Amino acid sequence: MRTLDEHRAVALALAAPLGAVETPLADALGLVLAEDVRTDEPLPRWDNSAMDGYAVRRADVLSVPVVLPVVVDLPAGSADEAVVAQGTAARIMTGAPIPAGADAVVPVEETDGGTTHVQIRVTPVPAAHVRRAGEDAVPGDLVLVAGAELRPPHLAALASTGRATALVHRRPRIAVVSTGDELVAPGTPVRRGQLPDSNSWLLAAAVTDAGATALRLGPVADDPAALLALLLELDADESVDGIVTSGGVSMGAFDVVKAALLAQPGVEFVPVAVQPGKPQGLGRLPAGTPIWTLPGNPVSSFASFELFVRPAVRRMLGFASVERPAVAAVADEGWRTPPGRAQLMPVRFVRDDRVAPATARGSGSHLVARLAQAQGLAVVPAEVDEVLVGDTLHVLKVVP
Repeated sequence: MRTLDEHRAVALALAAPLGAVETPLADALGLVLAEDVRTDEPLPRWDNSAMDGYAVRRADVLSVPVVLPVVVDLPAGSADEAVVAQGTAARIMTGAPIPAGADAVVPVEETDGGTTHVQIRVTPVPAAHVRRAGEDAVPGDLVLVAGAELRPPHLAALASTGRATALVHRRPRIAVVSTGDELVAPGTPVRRGQLPDSNSWLLAAAVTDAGATALRLGPVADDPAALLALLLELDADESVDGIVTSGGVSMGAFDVVKAALLAQPGVEFVPVAVQPGKPQGLGRLPAGTPIWTLPGNPVSSFASFELFVRPAVRRMLGFASVERPAVAAVADEGWRTPPGRAQLMPVRFVRDDRVAPATARGSGSHLVARLAQAQGLAVVPAEVDEVLVGDTLHVLKVVP
């Protein structure tokens, strides 16, 4: 039986950062930068005003109050190459270029002004309210480092350098296939023995949450030949970067995924010493597409995706750190753990640093309705037979 850490390593090894593409800034949020970005120009590009007010020669306003004629209006964005001669002022808005001759800005609230003349009531300090060209960055300065996840401030920095696109690792497209004759689409009347298909929605949402694009397919009937044909079709599709299936990987007579793929030399099915999620499969299809085959019980699918698939998707995106944020939390309740197997216990935070099982039924693999209460997964090592109140746990935060 493979250990949890061993299987995590094998699952992650199926992934590598995808190629870099130029992407419009509007589509780059959350993607990973594939190159260092330097500025070719000073930022700001020219001296400009930090305030609405009047650009003056400081020597003209050493003795106040003083009245100066206003020779020009300079709104933000003005291309006017104005000059403030001795004994004059320019009315200026925040962001407008400082006119030649001026060396300070007097805020409008420190004046009694108009469009033709202004009374300056306060002598400004040298270079008051003047933003100097290049004080943010000079040509050649490193603005962003390859590997950065592009968040709103990063996009602003890119735009400030004049770039309309970013070179990023492209977003992977992951196909999600749920299997089982018993599954029906949500909203369809359910007869005895049937279940609404929740797994494809769970896993497609998890793929999207990880930063990839989900292609949701299913439910697919328990027909090994038809399933294999679908998987090989996805494998041949160059737009598909990975496949996740749920269900049909255990030892039952109708385990369709295992029946469909057992003869594929690049795919293996192994028991993993973990609860929930013991039956697992993974590998590569003939054209090289990685596939992760997860158990069908919803909590098993959820926990398996979090531990085995999500890190691989994050690696495809180009992230150096692919794990969920982890915290040390104290057990507010105790519970038994399965002998010889690591446990992935869905937990909720009862206080900032204390957790309890998300439901009274613990880590039961079928408890899909109760799974909504989970805020984290407590990873309990295989050598621990019982979690006691007050024990410190390693918890992956699945809800920010």
